Amino acid sequence: MLCAPLAGAHEFWLQAQPFTPEPGSSAAISLKVGENFDGEVTPLVDERTVALRHYSAGAMVDLTPRLPRRTALPSLNVPLASAGLHLITFDSQPITFSLPADKFQAYLHDEGLDYVIEQRAAAGKAAEPGRERYRRHVKTLLKSGGTSDDTFSVKTGQRLEITPLSDPYAAKPGSTLRFRLTFEGRPLAGALVKGWHKHDAQLLIIKAKTDAAGEVSLSLPYAGEWMVSVVHMIPAVNAPNADWDSFWGNLTFALPAP
Repeated sequence: MLCAPLAGAHEFWLQAQPFTPEPGSSAAISLKVGENFDGEVTPLVDERTVALRHYSAGAMVDLTPRLPRRTALPSLNVPLASAGLHLITFDSQPITFSLPADKFQAYLHDEGLDYVIEQRAAAGKAAEPGRERYRRHVKTLLKSGGTSDDTFSVKTGQRLEITPLSDPYAAKPGSTLRFRLTFEGRPLAGALVKGWHKHDAQLLIIKAKTDAAGEVSLSLPYAGEWMVSVVHMIPAVNAPNADWDSFWGNLTFALPAP
C-alpha cells in the first residue's frame, strides 16, 4: 500500500487539491506515490496511519478519526474555515522489505546514504540483501485567502521533519528558500535534500545537503507545485526482519506566480 522504496526510489507525498482554496471551502487531501514527481493515488487506510493532523490558526485537529475502519479512502476533504496557512501532516506505520545487495546499494547512493554503504562494507555485509523497515513522515502546506501567518513553522513532532524557515507563499519564483530538517527533534546535518518541480513537462530536481544546523537552501526558479524530500537511515533495533530503519520526509506546497 505505501510502496517499498526501490533502486530508483519511489517518492511518497501529500497532494492538496487545490493548494490555494478559498476561505470557507475545503481541499481534497490524498496520498501519492511514484517517481519523478509523477505518481498515482494510494488510498488512506486507517491501519497504515499513525497520525493525520490539520494545523491552522494556532490549533490542531486530529483527522485520524475521520478515516473509516478498514476502508480504502482515495482522498479526504478537509474543511478550511479560516483564511491563512493550513498544514496537513501524515505519519505511516512501519513496513519492512528487502532488496538485493546491488539494488540496495544503488538506492542508498541515490538518497545520499553512503555512510550506510560504508557501514555495511565495514561489517562485511556489502553482498547481503538490504533489509529495511521504513516510515513516511509527510506534510503539505496550503494557503487560503490573502492572509498569512506562522503555521508554516509549526513543530508537529514528526520523527523526521522538514520545516520552512519562511512562508513559501510569500516567496516569488527565483527566490531562495531555507528549510530546517530535524530527526527526533535535533538538527539533521549532512542530509541530501531534493527539491522537485515539473516545468513545461520537464522534471527539475535541485539537490543540496544540510549544514551543521540541519538547514539547507534551495533556489526555486519557477512558480507552481514543489516537493521537498529527504531520507534518513539508522541501524534497526528490536527488528528481527530488518537491519536498518529508514525515515522518509516530504513537504509539498505551491510557489505563487508573480
